[in-house]
Amino acid sequence: MNENFRNYCQTNLKSFFVLASLLLVIGVLTACNAQSSNKEEKVETQAVSENTKKQKDVYPLTIKDELGNDVTLPVKPTKIFAPVMEDSLLALGIKPMMQWSNGVKPQLYLQDQLQGVPEISFASGPPSAEAIMANKPDLIILHNSFYVENGTYEKYAKIAPTYVFKNAASDLEGSIKVLGQLLNEPDRAEQTLQSYQEKVDAAKAKLVAISEGKKVALIRFNAKGMFFMTDEYFSGYVLTHELGFEQSSLVKNGAFEVSLEILPELDADYIFLINDGNLGDEFLKEFKESKIWQSTAAFKNNQVYETSGDYWLNGGIHAQGKVIDDVLEFLTP
Repeated sequence: MNENFRNYCQTNLKSFFVLASLLLVIGVLTACNAQSSNKEEKVETQAVSENTKKQKDVYPLTIKDELGNDVTLPVKPTKIFAPVMEDSLLALGIKPMMQWSNGVKPQLYLQDQLQGVPEISFASGPPSAEAIMANKPDLIILHNSFYVENGTYEKYAKIAPTYVFKNAASDLEGSIKVLGQLLNEPDRAEQTLQSYQEKVDAAKAKLVAISEGKKVALIRFNAKGMFFMTDEYFSGYVLTHELGFEQSSLVKNGAFEVSLEILPELDADYIFLINDGNLGDEFLKEFKESKIWQSTAAFKNNQVYETSGDYWLNGGIHAQGKVIDDVLEFLTP
């Protein structure tokens, strides 16, 4: 065999071994990837299965509402009637079957999420049991104990399982957690509350130099007159308990109805005026034109702010978040 031919054979033999080795490596890697992919698919399938099992295991669910009534849900409810608590339902990613309306309009600040959800009027008080029954809810949630006191609960409870809060507006965190339990969305409830708390903490830190030692007053105008709002609920709660302002001493001591004569006693550094759906136009006009009002320190210091009566008069993650946004815009432009 001549030298050239021998070299040719050796070179090709080396190439063959290199190619064979590469193919072997590729084959091993492909097998590993396939095995890994199968494992991942199995884990994902198992997670979905466990999730489904968890949902099935929760129901039937029986819990006591805040007034001591047993509420039993045979399966996860999908048609929920929760007047005035639409905000909290939406925070958990759930649309109600109907939405509250004052007879003229619903909660406007939620309409980007509630389009197509039929309104039901509370203009003359709670709707009749027949009106609710026609929509066949599988869960009714009532936001305060007034429904029990006026006999509405007894009628509604015959239609579907009915949960009653003592006052959901005064305990947003607690009411969100209860909804998470009723609707088997505990993780979503915790995440929602955590995100909201982060928003509160960030705003409070930004306002600390402005809020420290400063007092606020909220004045609500409606068809009946002018009233101070306390710090127990809605925007009043946000300003004092969450953003660090103090409530005016006048309001703290129990002056809830506003008269022009009482204004000189108002020791508020910042005053927020809330016109309830323009129903208080007449009283607001009289108020603004008053010389007594114009003599107050807040007015003279240009520290009076007109707000949206819509979400400033509502309790819920979305409403209170919007109040925080407004306060930041007013005080830290």
